[in-house]
Amino acid sequence: MARKKNTPDFEHSLAELEALVSQMEQGDLSLEDALKAFEDGVQLTRQCQTILNDAEQKVQMLVEKNGELTSQPFTPDEDA
Repeated sequence: MARKKNTPDFEHSLAELEALVSQMEQGDLSLEDALKAFEDGVQLTRQCQTILNDAEQKVQMLVEKNGELTSQPFTPDEDA
């Protein structure tokens, strides 16, 4: 049986963050609701950053060079 994930998934957190930003950009929120949305947005941003940092560490650990697994820093392709 598969274990249930306790950590939020990146795509879900990002979608929630985008919805909050859209809601705040409309300008229809009260000050209290806008502050709550901002607080939630900061938390979601931190969750997304943590997930991305974890993924980057996994990529670094799984890079294979000359048949051996070696750690290398991630460098994005500038053409992409």
